[in-house]
Amino acid sequence: MSRDDLSLLMVSSNFQFRGSSVYTLRLAERLPEYGFVQSIVCPGASTVDLARRKALGIEVLPYLEAPAWKWVVLELYCRKLLAHPPDLIHIQSRTAMWHGEWIARRLNRPYVLTVHDYLQSHEFLQPDLTLCRRIITVSESVKAALVERSGLPEDLFVVIPCGVPRASDEDKSLVLKSGKVPVVGTAGPLEAVKGFPFFLAAAAHVLGTHRDVEFLIAGAGPEETSLRKLARTLGIHEHVTFVPNLLDFSDALSAMDIFCLPSLQQGIGTIMLEAMAMGRPVIATSVGGVFNVVRDNQTGLLVPPSDSVRLAERIIELLTNPELARRIGAAAMLEAETEFNVEHMVEATVEVYREVLDERMAGLTTVAIPQLSKR
Repeated sequence: MSRDDLSLLMVSSNFQFRGSSVYTLRLAERLPEYGFVQSIVCPGASTVDLARRKALGIEVLPYLEAPAWKWVVLELYCRKLLAHPPDLIHIQSRTAMWHGEWIARRLNRPYVLTVHDYLQSHEFLQPDLTLCRRIITVSESVKAALVERSGLPEDLFVVIPCGVPRASDEDKSLVLKSGKVPVVGTAGPLEAVKGFPFFLAAAAHVLGTHRDVEFLIAGAGPEETSLRKLARTLGIHEHVTFVPNLLDFSDALSAMDIFCLPSLQQGIGTIMLEAMAMGRPVIATSVGGVFNVVRDNQTGLLVPPSDSVRLAERIIELLTNPELARRIGAAAMLEAETEFNVEHMVEATVEVYREVLDERMAGLTTVAIPQLSKR
C-alpha cells in the first residue's frame, strides 16, 4: 500500500436483488481510482460471483446474523484487524448498522452510514454520535423523514443520490419496436412495500383490453409465492414471466419496453434509474424520493400509489403512442446520465470520506487524504 492510500472497511448486509446491494458494489469498484483500498464484510454474498468477490475484497462471515454466534464472529474478525485497522468504516445500510457499529466501537474508528429507506413505525435510528460522523441519504425525502423521526442534527446528514452507469448502445435499443410484442416490466426485491400486487392487477386490466402484451417481474423475496398465486388467480399467469435470483438486473431491464415502479414507499429507486439510463420510459408511483427523479409527462409518468386502474391507463397510454414512449425514454436517459450518474455518486461520497478523515486527523500527524481527482 502506498503512503497515499487509505483503507476503508465497507460493512454490508446480505447481498440481494436490491438497489442497496448494487450501490455497494458500484461504489467499491471505483474507490481505488480515488486512493482508497476497500474491503467488504458481510453475512452472505452468494449472489456475487467468486471473481468479483475476490476483486472487491469481500469477506463473508456466515454466522454474522446468528444470535448465538454473532458476538464470537465479530470478536474474532476484529482481532484480525487490530494490528492494521481501517482508517474509516462505511456502513452500507440500516440493516448492517448493528454489526457495523459494533466493529467501529471495537476498533475505535469513525463511521459513515448510508440510509436508503424510511423508518417503519416501530423503528428508531440511534447512532453512536461519538463515532458516527455522517449519515448519507439517497434522497431529500429520506433525509427529511429521518431528521423528523430521529431528532438528530440536520448537519449530520448529506444527500447523495444513487448513481447508475451509462448504458451500452445495445441496451439503448428502440422501445415498442413495430412487429415485436411489447414487454412491460418491473424489478426489485419481492416485498410487500414494493406494491407488486398492484402491478399484476394493472396487467390484468391491460390484458382485459385484448392487447398482445407480455409482463415481466424480475426479483426475489418473501412475496414471490403469493405473487405467482395472484397471477394465476387473475388468470394472467401465461402472460407473466418471473425472473428470480438476479443481482445484475441489466438483462431483465433490456428486455422491457416500459418499466413500472409500483412501490408504496420508495427512497429513490435505483433500479428505476438504471431503466431510465437505458432509455426506458418509466411509470412510477408518486411517493418518497421518486419526486426527486421523475417529472410527470417529462422524464416519466406518475400515478397514485395502490391505484392499479390508473397504472393500467398509463401503460395503455404508452402502448398506444410509441413516439410518446420514446420521447419520455430519451428524456429519462438524459436525466439519468446528467443527474444520477455513478461518477457523481462516487465523487460526492469520497468528498464525505475526505471531510471525516480531515476532522479525525485535525491536530494529529498529517496524513495524505485522497483528493477527488482520479489517478
